[in-house]
Amino acid sequence: QVQVTESGGGSVQAGGSLRLSCSASGRLLVGSRYPMGWFRQAPGKEREFVGTIDWSGDNVRYADSVKGRFTISRDNAKNTVYLQMNTLKPEDTAVYYCAVAFYAPSNQILTERGYDYWGQGTLVTVSS
Repeated sequence: QVQVTESGGGSVQAGGSLRLSCSASGRLLVGSRYPMGWFRQAPGKEREFVGTIDWSGDNVRYADSVKGRFTISRDNAKNTVYLQMNTLKPEDTAVYYCAVAFYAPSNQILTERGYDYWGQGTLVTVSS
């Protein structure tokens, strides 16, 4: 079993910042080198890709809507990935999900199909 847990959500005014954390644990992950991703789902919309980071942290990709404002990093010693969100906009309001890619094909890494284990999500609300 793999457990994925997000934290750090909350309410912030437009232009503000938040940092989300995501921890992954489970025997399956021990000794493995796995990418992790962030997704979000706004009210009434489908879940969308935010960004992804490989095991080394050298390869990070972002959705165009967050590029230049959001930064993904990871601390493998802590099995934790971070999503630093700056210059937040009301349209960033969503439930943010973290996910682990383990079995899924790597060519799907920019989509939900590229991930096997998901957290429960953490709500981010940005007010104008």
